[in-house]
Amino acid sequence: MTASADDYRWMARALVLAERGLFTTTPNPRVGCVIVRDGAIVGEGWHVRAGEPHAEVHALAMAGEAARGATAYVTLEPCSHHGRTPPCADALVKAGVARVVAAMEDPNPLVAGRGLARLRDAGIETLSGVQEAQARELNIGFVSRMTRGRPWLRLKVAATLDGKTALDNGVSQWITGDDARRDAHRWRARSCAVLTGIGTVRDDDPQLTVRAIPTERQPLRVVVDARLETPLNAKLLDGGKVLIAGAVDQPERIAALQRRGADVVILPNDGGKVDLNALMLELGRRGINEVLAESGFKLNGSLLREGCVDELVLYLAPSLVGDAARGLFNLPALTSLQDKRQLVFHDIRQIGPDLRILARPA
Repeated sequence: MTASADDYRWMARALVLAERGLFTTTPNPRVGCVIVRDGAIVGEGWHVRAGEPHAEVHALAMAGEAARGATAYVTLEPCSHHGRTPPCADALVKAGVARVVAAMEDPNPLVAGRGLARLRDAGIETLSGVQEAQARELNIGFVSRMTRGRPWLRLKVAATLDGKTALDNGVSQWITGDDARRDAHRWRARSCAVLTGIGTVRDDDPQLTVRAIPTERQPLRVVVDARLETPLNAKLLDGGKVLIAGAVDQPERIAALQRRGADVVILPNDGGKVDLNALMLELGRRGINEVLAESGFKLNGSLLREGCVDELVLYLAPSLVGDAARGLFNLPALTSLQDKRQLVFHDIRQIGPDLRILARPA
């Protein structure tokens, strides 16, 4: 069975609904559902937050008896297992829908095709893959965690047109304009965690919270701090969840940070630094889907070298500050251009006076 133009039309509406949960569903995926009967929407809904009803439940409640014989469009395969809520596949069967169109199969091993199979076993016609690319992008972090065991990491950097992130004396506020900084807070708001290094904590004393846009949820703040040097009066310790990743087991220092409300995990590599790949796996185990890294050029370079970066969010300001200023990444010098790190532009747009470039490793 092939998808019709109407299938794409109604799935587009379901994706719009799913995006309403962009800031709130973590660690769950963002899902929307539209129920259509006789060419008209009779029910729709989206998943708002973990532990609450899924999108299909909201849509079925709105549709009522009109769901019988209708088509349900859902941006992710209906779940087939009991979690904090009952299986949505069973709810669709009970409601008597005739057809279910899913944008993509659920990468969660607990589902992974079982939801659609449950529907087919009940005599419901199913179709998957309608607007799959869009659905996958919406839940790229959830897909990453389910398939790789680690979150999707975006590295956010603001630079001048000559690629400088700060003056030689460390001054960096502000390179970009208000619009770009507000846009950056949207990336924070959709992220499950914001990651930085001890250098940024010492130099800038950031809060790493979402402030420029309304949100009901703050991301976990993660500090890569090999020697556990995070000041006990650091602003990011003044409320909210904080995880400090260290490389040395210093019980007294760990206890002091814990008294300030921080969680501490020790993940050393062979060089006495924090094992960044082990940290990514640890965040995956904690249900973190998307991470936004906002760090200095040293940690930026380390994240790139260790293969932790999935996407760059680069804001370029129309200004020049000269060669002596600080660059983007602490990377080793190359002797051949064949060794350059190749990227693929994913999106380029103007945000106020600045450019925002989304790029991914080729």
